[in-house]
Formats: sequence, structure tokens, C-alpha cells
Amino acid sequence: MVKKTKTFVRRNRTRIKKRSAKYTLAPDANIEYKDLALLQKYLTDRAKIVSRRISGITGKQQRNLSVSVKRARYLGLLPSGSVKK
Repeated sequence: MVKKTKTFVRRNRTRIKKRSAKYTLAPDANIEYKDLALLQKYLTDRAKIVSRRISGITGKQQRNLSVSVKRARYLGLLPSGSVKK
């Protein structure tokens, strides 16, 4: 499911491209702490959760995602962070 980008014109005639979602998630998708492949898709290389603005998921899905990531970190299934270089 690829969203089309739209261009908007501001008053000073500069064009802005609307961001398209980098990740797609079905509206009825079940986000659980056991689904590590799905959770790792929404983590950066430093094990930070990707923001909702960048990931393109809904607010409710973002809250479920953050709870699931925190549960998986508590159980040791996901890293809690990485060492800076």
C-alpha cells in the first residue's frame, strides 16, 4: 500500500512535499511483544522506537507498539540500547 505524495504551495510560493509512510501496518494488525520481527522494524540501529510521524502508523498503534517494545525489553527479547561509538 503506497501512498502518493502531494505537493502544497505556501503563500511565498515554495513547494512542500508531503511525507509518505516508510512503513505500512494493517489497521487491524495485532502488535505483541512476541513478534520480534515486527518490533525490530520499528526500532532504529540504536534500539530507539521510531516516532509516529516517521513510521506513519496511527496513535493507537504507536501506543501499543511502545508497550510491546517495553515488555520485550523487560523480558530480554530486545536490546534496551546500544553503546555509543
